[in-house]
Amino acid sequence: MLGLRNTILEMTAKGADLKSTIDRLCIEIETLAPGIICSVLTVDRNGLLHPLSAPSLPQAYCDALDGLMIGPDVGSCGSAAWLREPVTVADIATDPRWVEFRDGALALGLRACWSTPIFGEDGRVIGTFALYYRETRAPTDEERQIVASCIHLCSIALERHDRVLDRERRANVDMLTTLANRAAFAETLARLNCDRPGHWALLIVDLDNLKVVNDGFGHHAGDLLIQTAAGRMAAAALPDRVFRIGGDEFAILVQSPDALHDLDAFAAGILDALGEPLDCNGHAVIPKATMGGAVLAPGDRSAETVRQNADFALYHAKETGRGGFVRYWPGIDTRIIHRISAIRDVDAALRDARIEAHYQPVVRFDTRRIVAMEALCRLRMSNGGILAAAAFREATADIHIASELTERMLEIVARDVRDWSDKAVPVEHIGINVSLADFHGGKLEQQIEAAHSLHGLPLDHLVIEITESAYPALRDKSVIGAIQALRDRGVRIALDDFGTGGGLLMPLLTMPVDMIKIDNILVDRLAPEGAGSAVIGGLLHTARALDIAVVAEGVENEAQASQLARLGCSLGQGYFFSKPLDKNAATSLLLSKRETLKRRA
Repeated sequence: MLGLRNTILEMTAKGADLKSTIDRLCIEIETLAPGIICSVLTVDRNGLLHPLSAPSLPQAYCDALDGLMIGPDVGSCGSAAWLREPVTVADIATDPRWVEFRDGALALGLRACWSTPIFGEDGRVIGTFALYYRETRAPTDEERQIVASCIHLCSIALERHDRVLDRERRANVDMLTTLANRAAFAETLARLNCDRPGHWALLIVDLDNLKVVNDGFGHHAGDLLIQTAAGRMAAAALPDRVFRIGGDEFAILVQSPDALHDLDAFAAGILDALGEPLDCNGHAVIPKATMGGAVLAPGDRSAETVRQNADFALYHAKETGRGGFVRYWPGIDTRIIHRISAIRDVDAALRDARIEAHYQPVVRFDTRRIVAMEALCRLRMSNGGILAAAAFREATADIHIASELTERMLEIVARDVRDWSDKAVPVEHIGINVSLADFHGGKLEQQIEAAHSLHGLPLDHLVIEITESAYPALRDKSVIGAIQALRDRGVRIALDDFGTGGGLLMPLLTMPVDMIKIDNILVDRLAPEGAGSAVIGGLLHTARALDIAVVAEGVENEAQASQLARLGCSLGQGYFFSKPLDKNAATSLLLSKRETLKRRA
């Protein structure tokens, strides 16, 4: 027995497979004591039996024992585990503990069975070690000694196996939600078969309001939000599996045929399940999420490709409108890669102070006097070249980039206006564009105040130009309130790109503004008797009735300037008057106009 003991301990120490280790033990014992048959069962925490090793018994016999609940009359093994003491059955045919199980044993020629419980370090029964005999009898003293040694060896092997499983469970389970974690997700992806297109899909889910809940109600509420969302997703996704792969990010591996048949409906079901209000410390919170998904497609060489496609879809979903689901389609990655590249370029330019303001004048048609300047964002490339805002507009879809660009432009313009004022350079108003992201960020007023306070400037020279992309925000009462607060402090509000994108007159009905800037698309279509003239004439009539100033953008020639003046438009902007100029060139232009005005006077 000493040699066998050392062998089993060595296998256990080296991490050999538990079944292989216990099989080796049983085979060696059967060799040492011919005529006996060894069997080892495990007992889980729910009191259920599970066959581990029985090298000399048919698999069908072992399978019949799997999942049996221990009890006082469950054969020798179930009874020993229940009673927590050895149970000797010298005659299976007559023993009442074997009434429900004797037929299977007797059919195999098994006549007697002695079972001993195996205890763990915490005193819980974790298994049973049994000896079967082909004749009716009890164990001998020598066999009792063998079993005593075996019980100890089995306990060591089982305990080590449980510790390994627990470490694996902890390594692969997210403790907050009990879902499988990022490590388990990576392992699962590595094992997925990619040979059958359409056989599985992947959804990536991003909680939209975790930061808001954390900031507003505390991290305890945030944890509750994560736990609730995880539980709801796991229940709604069954039988498919949900993983928590980040702080507010989850993944769902979709393999069930029904879900794959209609992935959009499956995703909608997940979002619906999330939408019930949650009580966070007395506050009703509705978990909100955005989802992107991808199905294994022909040509996908690895599961990582599908993962990347699902990420692209999620990114697109967040950029185009949170709270919904976007399914990957070929080509979406090209657009998103371009957008990500633009974001990286702008981020680098912000860090390297390569964002500049160029200025384009707004001119009176009658006197050709400059009455305002529009500050246009420019990016200076590392090679010295200049990029107009249109070249990196996609980057402003990122709320953080948009906010940083606006903040930087406000700082630059305030500094330049301070310099012009100190040098008595004539400039009345400066316009700066803001985007939809600036309103969502909620920091615009603070940014304006900080930039102007730093340089000791009043706010009444500033014109905030709201681009056409931000028009949807003008229906939001909080946005309208923020705009009105700026107007109350002297900031003027202009609607840029006006007359396009379906935003013809609706913004004028929802909020007070000081100026509209007619888009160059309408100016390009000017003709004395054309539709463009009629539309612009109508806009001018409406603006006069509402006491709103009008600037025509994109004026390219004298004919357009004259036609706009005849229609009643007094202000214009465009290459006919000047292209956008850097600070030095703009200063020279303003000074030259001042001199011209002095000479005329």
